[in-house]
Amino acid sequence: MAEKPQPFQVLYCGVCGLPAEYCEFGPDFEKCKPWLIQNAPDLYPDLVKEAGSKEADKVSDQLSSTSISDAGSSKPKEEVKRLPGGKIKKKEKPEIIIEKMTRNKRKCITTVKGLELFGVKLNDASKKLGKKFATGASVVKGPTEKEQIDVQGDIFYDIVDFITETWPDVPENAIYFIEDGKKVPAV
Repeated sequence: MAEKPQPFQVLYCGVCGLPAEYCEFGPDFEKCKPWLIQNAPDLYPDLVKEAGSKEADKVSDQLSSTSISDAGSSKPKEEVKRLPGGKIKKKEKPEIIIEKMTRNKRKCITTVKGLELFGVKLNDASKKLGKKFATGASVVKGPTEKEQIDVQGDIFYDIVDFITETWPDVPENAIYFIEDGKKVPAV
């Protein structure tokens, strides 16, 4: 006689409640990782390697911070932000980009991006720009999901003087134009 098949034992995650094989597709995989490393290391060998390398990095950081340095030549290290996949995120250089777009072959919109990087409130800036140039100005979200100021009309070259006079914290060499798809310094 043939043996009776036995039921398959399924290991369920203690954090999200999904089967351990499907945790990576669940809502909180980052929270599940420590549990998976401890309880199911054979399912995710990459996590075990990653955890081992993180521990090695922590130990090397501790050793480097406690090492004897040269007399008084300790330099503060820059914080580097790492994205998923190990890519390094570059620090955003504070700059203002002014771009002129034409619509309906006659009307222009001047776009100002990056004013918030210099501590300028965009709502106040749009009001000041609208009053100065007697046009409509509004704060909108651009294609990169960052806020920018759209000003109706062609104020492409006049706006640089206005920005440097109104906000003295903004250096003139940090203002760029986009002409023909190329970034050109405004100075």
